[in-house]
Amino acid sequence: MRHLLLIAVLSCLAAPLAAQDPTTTIDTVATTQQDGAIGDRLQDILGVLGGYDAVTVTVQEGVVTFDGTVTNASDAARLDELANRVAGVVATRNTVFETSDVGARLNPVLDRFQTRMTQAIAFLPLLAVAAVIFALIVWGGFWIARRPQPWNRLAPNPFIAEIFRQILRLGFVVLALVIALDILSATALLGTILGAAGIVGLALGFAVKDTVENFIASIMLSIRQPFQPNDLIEINGDQGKVIRLTSRATILLSNDGNHIHIPNATVFSNRLINYTRNAERRFQFRIDVARDSDLSAARALIEATVQDLPFVLDTPDAQVWIEALEAGGIAMQVTGWIDQRSASLALAQGEAIRKVKRALETAGITIPDNTQAISISRTATHSTASLPDDDAPIAVDSRHENALDAMIATERHSDDRPDLLRAGGQSE
Repeated sequence: MRHLLLIAVLSCLAAPLAAQDPTTTIDTVATTQQDGAIGDRLQDILGVLGGYDAVTVTVQEGVVTFDGTVTNASDAARLDELANRVAGVVATRNTVFETSDVGARLNPVLDRFQTRMTQAIAFLPLLAVAAVIFALIVWGGFWIARRPQPWNRLAPNPFIAEIFRQILRLGFVVLALVIALDILSATALLGTILGAAGIVGLALGFAVKDTVENFIASIMLSIRQPFQPNDLIEINGDQGKVIRLTSRATILLSNDGNHIHIPNATVFSNRLINYTRNAERRFQFRIDVARDSDLSAARALIEATVQDLPFVLDTPDAQVWIEALEAGGIAMQVTGWIDQRSASLALAQGEAIRKVKRALETAGITIPDNTQAISISRTATHSTASLPDDDAPIAVDSRHENALDAMIATERHSDDRPDLLRAGGQSE
């Protein structure tokens, strides 16, 4: 009886074991092998990347857990991305943090520095070749720029010639830089360098806008040559004779002997009158005659008087016209032409006024006086004083202008600043 009971118990225990699925054991083994493969794969990747020596990887049921420390916070953030690229990874758990150990943080820096020093030492021969070629090209460009020809022949003046030389030097420097960078296989740096130079140049251009504007105007004026030394010009209301044209300003000598410095940007952008360009110049003045005068006779007399003056040119001839009907009389405008190389405009005009006044008074033509004088006296005395004899000629030569020319010559010889005007050249 006892034996039968034992057999029944063993049968009951064996029945569930016989009913269990054998594939369950096989799946468990396969999952364990896959987790191990994932862990090994991630360990290999971290070993190749470097910097993850203190990081441990554990995988369970496809869930990857990172633990440990790194020297850079960005390295810790990359672990999740690396794990998600491995097949079979279900999820990641990242508990890696940035270490505060000084030695651990400095060792990679020292290693990188040592590696770069080794690379730099190995790079020195190629760098020396590039430096020698750069120096030779730059020296050649500067040597060509120092030559007087052909720059002095191509440029209208030494200022423009020096600009040509500067452009040539800059071109050779850029060429040498391109060749040197090409030897070093670093031509990509050229775009960065030129971009930075462009930004710096733009900023400097805004900072020194007036200086740049004057410089460009100086170039244009030196090419166009609108005036020459000793020319009498007027710029924006300022009148004087030209002393010199510098890279920043035009220097004039006024009739009072004062220096006038006008920025070249103002000279180039404003109205400029050159009185010396033509030898012939017209003087002009106004004279009034009484209303009851014979206007035709007065006009003919004035015109003949001006034309008969020895310093007045025959062509163009003198002209007189009635300009306006004034309260005090008839206004007439008188003009005459002189050769300003031999006659002074101011003196010629003054002498013409004197002669016309004398001729009108001699002919009995009244020159009205717009002012009325009131004299109160007990006794009235009348005198008939004759007109003074002022027919003696007055010299109207250009001695005053010649004196200014001598002052300008002294100024030009005593000033060592460069002059952009061509000596003896022709104005535009």
